[in-house]
Amino acid sequence: MTVHFIGAGPGAADLITVRGRDLIGKCPVCLYAGSIVSPELLQYCPPGARIIDTAPMSLDEIEAAYLKAAASGEDVARLHSGDLSVWSAVAEQIRRLEKHGIPYTLTPGVPSFAAAASALGRELTIPAVAQSLVLTRVSGRASPMPNNESLEKFGATGATLAIHLAIHALGQVVEELTPLYGADCPVAIVVKASWPDERILQATLGTIEAKVAAEPIERTALIFVGPSLAASDFRESSLYDPAYQRRFRGRE
Repeated sequence: MTVHFIGAGPGAADLITVRGRDLIGKCPVCLYAGSIVSPELLQYCPPGARIIDTAPMSLDEIEAAYLKAAASGEDVARLHSGDLSVWSAVAEQIRRLEKHGIPYTLTPGVPSFAAAASALGRELTIPAVAQSLVLTRVSGRASPMPNNESLEKFGATGATLAIHLAIHALGQVVEELTPLYGADCPVAIVVKASWPDERILQATLGTIEAKVAAEPIERTALIFVGPSLAASDFRESSLYDPAYQRRFRGRE
């Protein structure tokens, strides 16, 4: 018996890896976070699969579900939104599985920031404008931020910020970043990237609060801040310059 942690992607049922889809199809038990994972992904479960929505469950109850499956020799597909490497709450589940000697695998998924950037039709790294992307969030009830990981410190770099789980703290985001990026700095908020009801709001640090007040957002939104979001008059990368020699081009 094995627990297969699967990055279920940002929402759309076809934005899951082939490996992830195939694992779902082989597991007689499926645990999924119903509050943020699209129910359309459950179509990949085999007939008769035992499907458990973990949204209302505690970690102890999820652990009990793993133990029940292990006692029955049933493989488990455990679906988490986006990719497993960030804000997935997988680490504490793995720790409990290891305590019981239950094997597990991890299958990566399409992260929400990538789906959001695609919705915007933007590359987030622009030559000579922005070459770094910071994935971060703000402190919340579930998990506080370490002291050295603040918006102010990340913003001081001038990098493009992808701020997760922070729509409730938009005022804080604006207050802390405006002195660093300026009121005219572009902001984009992508709501439910890749879902049928996806929405995009584009503004600046100086105008985004008023725009959100007119078009309220409750949850499942990602905030991008940085000059790369509106860059158009930028130098082209040397990668495809005809004078740029590299070993794969074979030019004299």
